[in-house]
Amino acid sequence: MEDRKFDVTGMSCAACSARVEKAVAAVEGVDSVSVNLLTNSMQVQYDSNAVSAEDIENAVSAAGYGASPADAGESAKSRGGEDAVSIQEQQTKELAFRLKVSLIFFAPLMYVSMGHMWGAPLPSFLEETQNAVSMALTLLLLSVPIIFVNRVYYTRGFRALFHLAPNMDSLIAISSTAAISYGIFEIYRMSWALGAGQMDLVMKYSMNLYFESGAMILALITIGKYLEARSKGKTSEAITKLVDMAPKTATVVRQGVDVVIPADEILATDIVRVHPGESIPADGVITQGQTSVDESAITGEPIPVEKTEGSNVTAATINGNGAFLMRVTRTGEDTTFAQIIKLVEQASASKAPIARLADKIAGVFVPVVMGIALVACIVWLLVGATFEFALTTAIAVLVIACPCALGLATPVAIMVGTGKGAENNILIKSGEALETAHLIDTVVMDKTGTITEGSPIADYTKLWVEDAGDVREGLHAPDGGENSLLGWLLDIAAALESGSEHPLAKAVTEAAESAGVNVSEAEDVRYFPGRGISGNVGGRKYFAGNRRFLNENGIGTDFMQDVLDEAAEKGDTPLIIADEKHPVGMIAVADRIKDTSRAAIDEFKKLGIEVVMLTGDNRKTAEAVKNELGIDRVVAEVLPQDKAREIEDLQKQGRHVAMIGDGVNDAPALARADVGMAIGAGTDVAIESADIILSRSDLLDAVTAVKLSKSVIRTIKQNLFWAFFYNTLGIPLAAGVFYSQLGWQLSPVIGAACMGLSSVFVVSNALRLRRFKADRIDAGAGEGGASPREASLLVGEYTGEDNEMPRIEAVREIEGTEKETDDMEKKYEIEGMMCRHCEAAVQKALDAVPGANAKVVLEDNAAYVDASADEEAVKKAVEDAGYKVTGVA
Repeated sequence: MEDRKFDVTGMSCAACSARVEKAVAAVEGVDSVSVNLLTNSMQVQYDSNAVSAEDIENAVSAAGYGASPADAGESAKSRGGEDAVSIQEQQTKELAFRLKVSLIFFAPLMYVSMGHMWGAPLPSFLEETQNAVSMALTLLLLSVPIIFVNRVYYTRGFRALFHLAPNMDSLIAISSTAAISYGIFEIYRMSWALGAGQMDLVMKYSMNLYFESGAMILALITIGKYLEARSKGKTSEAITKLVDMAPKTATVVRQGVDVVIPADEILATDIVRVHPGESIPADGVITQGQTSVDESAITGEPIPVEKTEGSNVTAATINGNGAFLMRVTRTGEDTTFAQIIKLVEQASASKAPIARLADKIAGVFVPVVMGIALVACIVWLLVGATFEFALTTAIAVLVIACPCALGLATPVAIMVGTGKGAENNILIKSGEALETAHLIDTVVMDKTGTITEGSPIADYTKLWVEDAGDVREGLHAPDGGENSLLGWLLDIAAALESGSEHPLAKAVTEAAESAGVNVSEAEDVRYFPGRGISGNVGGRKYFAGNRRFLNENGIGTDFMQDVLDEAAEKGDTPLIIADEKHPVGMIAVADRIKDTSRAAIDEFKKLGIEVVMLTGDNRKTAEAVKNELGIDRVVAEVLPQDKAREIEDLQKQGRHVAMIGDGVNDAPALARADVGMAIGAGTDVAIESADIILSRSDLLDAVTAVKLSKSVIRTIKQNLFWAFFYNTLGIPLAAGVFYSQLGWQLSPVIGAACMGLSSVFVVSNALRLRRFKADRIDAGAGEGGASPREASLLVGEYTGEDNEMPRIEAVREIEGTEKETDDMEKKYEIEGMMCRHCEAAVQKALDAVPGANAKVVLEDNAAYVDASADEEAVKKAVEDAGYKVTGVA
């Protein structure tokens, strides 16, 4: 069974994609087919022994469209990235050009045709009755440019009609053609009447010109198409960003010499040397050395993973402090990272198209209206009416069935809805996503960076001491008692870790700063990548690291088993501190749950939506978070391809799935889901793969997005109802159903007016969405599930027996690390910050300012900086980062 992607041309609506899908599915040997209207692509799984790619192309061609296989040999970057982006931009530019031309000629067209109704003056050669033909020709000439630049509606519409599959373009083409053709017919009649000297007929015929109606159809539909094109997400950029993350070069050991080569030239038999801080160029196995590797690009987890000889490493992950040699096992398109790129591309191509309600109904509405117009014309001819009367009746039916309101019903509501989303820090990248979100019945969430903060903090601290007074001698603690014990331990740990960039080290140093510890100087510091660190603090040697590291240095840890198990159940990473004889304490580092996570999960449940947590973290940690937040189901220890597969399995069960994530590892799942929602502080790849961006990195905004979608869809349905109400009320009148008994007949002029009125009503109804308000919920630390950091001080005499556990002396809570504004700080108001990326950029810039000690708060649009910092230097740093200081308090 072969799985292949095809490019499809000529599609304009859901009816088109459904037609292509149906045509290909009917080919014998095709197992499954999925057409993506957004990317104009088609993913087909077929038996290559029974059917060829050419057979599939012919099936699409027979349906009235074009298809060609996507070149398998072309790079992901050119196929899914830059080329696709340029095509999208070209389509938007083309629509913008068509819209400009349409509006330039439509303005004088309306002035000439309807200016007399407002008392506006016209040139003398157009005013008098004897100049009626000149006016009619002027109207025709002004309509021709609009018709020409929008000729695509005619080519696609009549082609679909020829294939007996009329769509929205068909309705546009027929309506416009009917109005313009009737206008040309009336020009000839006016010319005849003028020659015959029958000025009353000239005046009568001059009132039946509908060039402006035909042109208005094209202009208004083009406005909707342009707005739709601008709102489309650029899914293909995700693949470009993924490719950019891949390493470009590698250091290969050949014949004992290090040779730097392009990464795509690595062979499966090569030995590669990876230096500290480098991106690993291929999948392989470590043959010499040990290190810790940041695998967040693959797993999304922030804490580096220890690697030793025999450990597997993955392409595009980042090496830590240790250098190592690796034997390459998979290169190029076979690497795990390349498979992620492929998954994103396939998921984007196979995502089910959103069938717009208007397009679905138009598939039935168009032939019905055409049939009614034809029947009305024939019936009136049969009962003895003049050809003019019968033709006017048919034209009136087609004109009142103009799809202006029908075409505007969806895009106008979506335009207002996406604008309202932006007001609430919810960036919706496509109308399709906004439409689909109201159907969501299952929300799948990543853990790290989505439910949790994404950066580790010191969760709690435990101490084991033999003689607290003696060991603290010479160290700097903030005060006596319990704080002194805590400060003593944090002093040792922070002194050792102060020179490290490891996430655990950052958590320890931040905890020491928060506790007010004056950190001592460490001497003879030695790093052991993936295991720990050692050094002298206060004249004594200490170790800080994992259990294996301590055991290697002859330090027993058996008595700590229960404590280590407890940390694992909480999902914490333990950092054990020991002297040369035994452990003296432990700092457990954890990823804190966001304050609003519990409130968001509760709100999803109120909406009847099942919540699933999908994480690459270990099962114990995942279960701890599940139980704490009341999550319905959890799937732990999954790789990126497994995440996408889980989404697909849910969809096969008939679920409508939203995926919320923030990392590269979430990109395939975000693309596979019906609606992908990316946390704004997440990676660029995740953001580009998603349909909706939550720029505040707040799960409550995901709830708001779903509620907004429901409001928009409700408005769209109302719009469609009123659009059809005008049509269905007017069609019987236009067809002359009431003419014989009551003398009622709807002329094309009144039909055009009804069409305009229905459009105005639809737009006005859509504007009511401006009143939509997000129901923000103030979630405190307790409600949101944020665990306060506690210090369990286990103090007692240590006997040296590994199986003996000291007694618990006291337990208390420690304040968090948030900075408070006081008289020693200045508040700098900053303009231009939109998301967590902006916040991080400003924070980085201010960290480089001497003495700033800054804290940037996105929600306040401000930075709190030490008052002693140079004000001009602070302003310059902010401006250099691309933002503006608007005030200082």
